[in-house]
Formats: sequence, C-alpha cells, structure tokens
Amino acid sequence: MQPREIFQLVKDELRQVEGEFARQRHSSVGTIEEIGKYLQEGGGKRIRPSLLLLCTKLCGQVNHSAIKLAAVVEFIHTATLVHDDIIDGARIRRGRSSANHKWGNQVTVLVGDWLYMQSFYVALQERNFRILDILIDLTQRMVEGELIQLSLDGSPKVSEQQVLDIARRKTAHLFSGCARIGGLLGRVSDEQERALGDYGLSLGLVFQVTDDILDLSSSQRVLGKPVGSDLKEGKMTLPLVYALQTCDRDESRKIETVLQEKAFRSVSKEEILAIVTRYRVLQKARKRAEEFAARAEAAMECFPPSPYRQALQAIPRMILDRDR
Repeated sequence: MQPREIFQLVKDELRQVEGEFARQRHSSVGTIEEIGKYLQEGGGKRIRPSLLLLCTKLCGQVNHSAIKLAAVVEFIHTATLVHDDIIDGARIRRGRSSANHKWGNQVTVLVGDWLYMQSFYVALQERNFRILDILIDLTQRMVEGELIQLSLDGSPKVSEQQVLDIARRKTAHLFSGCARIGGLLGRVSDEQERALGDYGLSLGLVFQVTDDILDLSSSQRVLGKPVGSDLKEGKMTLPLVYALQTCDRDESRKIETVLQEKAFRSVSKEEILAIVTRYRVLQKARKRAEEFAARAEAAMECFPPSPYRQALQAIPRMILDRDR
C-alpha cells in the first residue's frame, strides 16, 4: 500500500481535524491566535492524528470524539515542537522560521504552555478518564525524555539503551497513545489495546531512528532543518553511538569536539559524515529500525484483515523509506 492510499483512507476525517484544530487554537488573545495560525499553517504530515483515526477505523467508527482527540494529539505534538525549538535554539522548523526565532523565547514558551493546557481542556470534555490517563502519562514521559536528554547534553558517553529510552519517552509513547486511544474509542479488548500500544511504541521507534539516520544523510529540503542539527545541538543519536563504538581515537575526538562545541567549528560537517560513511553506521541503525518495523507489523496480527490493518502494517515501511 502506497502513502497516498494510506492517507486516502482518512482523507475526509483529516480535513475535519484541520477544522477542529483551527477551532481549538482560537483565542481572544491576539498573540496566541497569530502564533497558533502560523504553527497550523506550518503543516507537517499529520502522522499522529492519522494514526489515531486509522486505529479508530480498524476497531469501529469515527465520530466527533475521534476528530477532537485527533486534533488534541496534534496540539500536544505541536506544543512539544515549540518547546523543543526553544530549548535547542532552533531557527528553522519545517523549512521556515521557527516560532521562537520569529517571536522570541518569552512569548513562544507561553504559547507552548497554552497549547498544552488547551489540549487537556478539550480532552477533559470527553469525560473519559482512561483517555486522560493516557494523555497525561505520555506528556509526562515526553518531559522526562527531554530532561534526560538535557542531562546528557554534549556527552559522548551515551549508550544505545539510553538513546532508545529517550526515543521511547520523547517520540514513541505519543505514537503508542494515539493507537491506544483509537482502540478505546472502538471499545476493543484489553489484549487488542495492548497490541495497539505495542504497535505504536515500535512505530515511534522506527520514526525516531529513521529521523536520526536522515539527520546525517538527507538534505535540508527534506528535513525542513539543517543537516547535522542533532550533533550540532550536542545530542547523541543511534548512528553516533555506533560510530563511537567502532571508530579510532582521533575520529572519536572529532565527534566529541562537535558535541562539546555545538558547532562545526574545529571539525567540519564533512569530516563527521566521512566517519559515518566509513563505518557504515547508518546501515546498522537502519537494521535496528527494521527490527522495530517488524515488531510493529506483527502486533497487528491479532486484528482481522481489513484495509485499515493493511495500512497500519504498511506505515512502518513508509517511514523507513520516506527519503528514498
């Protein structure tokens, strides 16, 4: 199943989600309205709301609650990006000026806070405490992941386990929450809800590891931000962990220098990319991502065959190949 076919299954519902997002971001405070509109128009693939909608359709019918909650998860994701860009001092997001670069940190951090609060306000209206539990839990995990990552800022002594733990907290638990909410709206069994959670968690890891690979192999046009941004921000990623496990001492010092300087100043980007290429660490990271993709696909086997199961099983491969 091709990406166009996957999104075609929820095309009409995604249009409704965009309308709901616009309604939810409305505020009598002009600054919130202006930045909220800018963030929505920044686009993105809407993978998380699409995941929630596909899982809802896999298990039952999409109603207005599903539309509202799909907008809620995109709100949470957007708020996270806003805060991440402030922490990282990012200037570009999705190919244009980041909100913090355009409006400044003080204003933007408050808008990010407002987006979080608005998302929970809308979710609370559903009066479904299991869904609220999921949303609160995943949001706490995302904050914890950011704090763990900050505690390791600039350090080369980061293990594969630590990198994947951060990826689970910052990225994968939101994917898992989207899938579980879709199941809860469809009133699935506990076993099927767990399967959906496992699917989303594995899918989120595919997404993050692939993002780590693209950060060292893609282009700014595809990424919407400069290549090598993670390394330049002092963040260890899976390919860099593998590189440090295999390269010689002089090469290790080059990677460590960029991590500590947070700039390609003493060491060029080309020198780092040469190390990455020499030790084939992107291929090793891709193999790890493929393992997570296989887990995600297998988790769907407890559901009867349908176009929605087929789409969900195709998404991991779509993510793996998104720059091919």
